[in-house]
Amino acid sequence: MFAKKRSQTCLIASSMATLVVLMMVLYGTIGTQQHPGISSLRNNYPLDRPLYKLDLSWPRNPELFTGEVFGVAVNQYSGVVYVAQRGDNVPKVLVFTTDGEFLMAWNTTTLEMPHGIFLADAATSNPTVWITDVGNGPYGHCIKQYSPSGKLLQVVGTPGKAGSAMNPLQFDQPAEIFVHDSGEMYIVDGDGGLNNRLMKLSKEQEVLWMHGEKGQNPAQFYIPHSVTVDSAQRVWVADRGNKRIQVFNSITGDWLGTWGSCFTEDAPYSVRLTPDKKYFVVVQLNTNQISLLEAPPVGQIGQCTVVSVIQLAEEVKPHLVDLDLKTGALFVAEIGAQQAQKFTPFTLSGNLL
Repeated sequence: MFAKKRSQTCLIASSMATLVVLMMVLYGTIGTQQHPGISSLRNNYPLDRPLYKLDLSWPRNPELFTGEVFGVAVNQYSGVVYVAQRGDNVPKVLVFTTDGEFLMAWNTTTLEMPHGIFLADAATSNPTVWITDVGNGPYGHCIKQYSPSGKLLQVVGTPGKAGSAMNPLQFDQPAEIFVHDSGEMYIVDGDGGLNNRLMKLSKEQEVLWMHGEKGQNPAQFYIPHSVTVDSAQRVWVADRGNKRIQVFNSITGDWLGTWGSCFTEDAPYSVRLTPDKKYFVVVQLNTNQISLLEAPPVGQIGQCTVVSVIQLAEEVKPHLVDLDLKTGALFVAEIGAQQAQKFTPFTLSGNLL
């Protein structure tokens, strides 16, 4: 029953994604609604603008998705994709190749309700997988580091104890983590829990700086949901409850600016950069959209501009995304469709990104 449902959803999503591409090319807009930041699509669509198409062959065994798929992480060097899912009596992590072959399932009992997932040290011989756990049981409310085969290596936070304490460090439904090559960690803590925090930790897990007030003003949050760091020392946070993306200096923690005009209809749930650093990939769950936003030059924030959109079928509910930094392929965790999907990049000029 589930396999049939996912197959139908996959085909619908493929048709919708293809339709949106055609609409952008032939009509220069999406539907009849007016979207801030999308006015550029009304002109002749530039041949080098990025588009994506659904890869119906990935994965080769979609029936293996047996829970609600919340997160996905890609190791571009080994060609491996980690998919985090929730549910009773289901493996919490499924591992595939980027070509769609199933490799293994983690049957660990140390994960309750995985939310965000991040692949760190991908270029080394010892990559690790970081997972935020929002469960309410004895293993929840913390962040865990695993080996590629699912062996628990360390825990950040206090397992089973939701809170806001700094020593010992506590979380309440931590949403996502970004681990820099330096080992420094950026954490958004508060997927609907007590906290609304953006934290930077040292490699030794000492708090370097933090913003932790709930509100709508600059540097305040309401359900910070996703975080990424670019090469220009800027931290980009999907401030879900406030329907905006906030930007900070990664060294000092200073607030740099806000993007809000692209999110009047739905909030940003996930934010990632394309391999060429030219675009941000942003997911909007309730409108079932994945948008590419133009990345600003170094030293500027400005306002957001949408350059292309993938429109998924209703009730797919895309949640978090990651990209293969080698090929540019986009992997999407979909709660509603209970699956992960792969989209491959192309341009109207026929070139890959």
